[in-house]
Amino acid sequence: MSTLTEKPSWQKLKSHYEEVKNLHLRELFAEDKERASHFTLEAAGLYLDYSKQRITKKTMNLLFALARECQLEEKRDAMFSGEKINSTEGRAVLHTALRNCGDKPIYVDGHDVMPDVRHVLAKMADFASKIRNASWRGFSGKAIKNIINIGIGGSDLGPAMAYEALKPYSDRSLTVRFVSNVDGTHLAEAVRDLDPAETLFIIASKTFTTQETMTNARSAREWLVKALGEAAVKNHFVAVSTAADKVAEFGIDTANMFEFWDWVGGRYSLTSAIGLSVMVAIGPENFQKMLSGFYAMDRHFAEAPIEQNMPVIMALLGIWYNNFFGAESHVILPYDQYLLRFADYFQQGDMESNGKSVTKEGEAVDYETGPIIWGQVGTNGQHAFYQLLHQGTKLVPADFIGFAKSHNPLGDHHAKLLSNLVAQTEALAFGKTRAEVEAEGVTGVLVAHKTFAGNHPTNTILAKELTPEVFGSLVALYEHKIFTQGIIWQLNSFDQWGVQLGKVLAGRILPELTAAEEPKLNHDSSTNAIITYLRKAR
Repeated sequence: MSTLTEKPSWQKLKSHYEEVKNLHLRELFAEDKERASHFTLEAAGLYLDYSKQRITKKTMNLLFALARECQLEEKRDAMFSGEKINSTEGRAVLHTALRNCGDKPIYVDGHDVMPDVRHVLAKMADFASKIRNASWRGFSGKAIKNIINIGIGGSDLGPAMAYEALKPYSDRSLTVRFVSNVDGTHLAEAVRDLDPAETLFIIASKTFTTQETMTNARSAREWLVKALGEAAVKNHFVAVSTAADKVAEFGIDTANMFEFWDWVGGRYSLTSAIGLSVMVAIGPENFQKMLSGFYAMDRHFAEAPIEQNMPVIMALLGIWYNNFFGAESHVILPYDQYLLRFADYFQQGDMESNGKSVTKEGEAVDYETGPIIWGQVGTNGQHAFYQLLHQGTKLVPADFIGFAKSHNPLGDHHAKLLSNLVAQTEALAFGKTRAEVEAEGVTGVLVAHKTFAGNHPTNTILAKELTPEVFGSLVALYEHKIFTQGIIWQLNSFDQWGVQLGKVLAGRILPELTAAEEPKLNHDSSTNAIITYLRKAR
């Protein structure tokens, strides 16, 4: 048995679960008319209502005790102070330094990193301003009108998600696109209608060796050179990297290389130079506002008691369902079209961080860790998978995210959107009893079909409007939730060894697919057959 499941607080939660597992939210709200006021919280511009969770005050107190027994506060402080908590790679974890709006130094190996961070931010702002005011010109003298970010994983998902989220604040005269998939179709479609003379590529790769990114980068280079010639590369490519030699070899002036550091994990890198495309799109001022939102939530997480700490509460609720109710997935449901990529982003953020089966000490866990994360925007999901949420056999905790104001107040669209958000949380919580169905005159087999069990747990996260500040707070909220769960599950949330094996094997298979002569295959019979089929069918 692991040290986690042996902890007294865990054992108490296990006993408590047996006591409350059959309680219904209808009962909990009937017993406490002020329940909503007891389970709501505001921080950093966000409002969280978690009263529609299958919890009592005792539940929360036991969960808080678990967090303390797992030394959450001490380990949180270790992260903020620059200790090398990424133990398998010997690195600090300091994405919070990237948005540090305070005046205190932050040290890594005795070096204050804040001057470096601010230098890169200033360099990014200068570059973004030159693109936006057309003082940076393409090789032929034309202004840059198209920005294509080429990256993958955190070097793509973060800026792509943020660009969509903050599109109301973007310069609409700029076309901003994101290419990640090594499938040539992704790049081909991204450049199909663009003028090379007006197009700038941002190549985002720390080492400048990532297979997918560099394959796309080389093909983008060929596309540009074919139209404008070799000399044009320096005007149409910049790099987000630390590999100056490889950047120069590619043909990019290293003066146009934007640095980030090994204490910035890819899926936490949005607020580093990886966010350059976002800064170009929304401008340095709005980018700084976004950073201030991140910082506000960072300070809340670092300073608020865990009983009033929004990321901690959300993390503990996730532990409650994942480890005691056996819920295998968690759905994120933003009721705002601009958050189209939000669930995608945190699918990586959560599943790559906590999709682990061994502890930091290398011991196999005997409990569930990271859930499957999925989601969809607004009412689209209602017409896709909500049937399963309401009447299926699986328990799926849900986060509903909404905003009081819309950037596009067309008629009564926004009121209808919000009414659906509120209604869904109510319906999921309370359902519809058999008696209520029969009272409507329904009889026979239809009674069972129109009965809703309810008791499905939800969080409701609200803000006045999706501004850059609120967006930053919202992203940081989920980042710190993930960190908290990783601490309790005793995981290293900041490595991702699980993505490596497939890459290694792909490197072995690539020459077998492309060799002119029939290769000798030494895989299993299935893999050999697949390679043989693909070679013959190409």
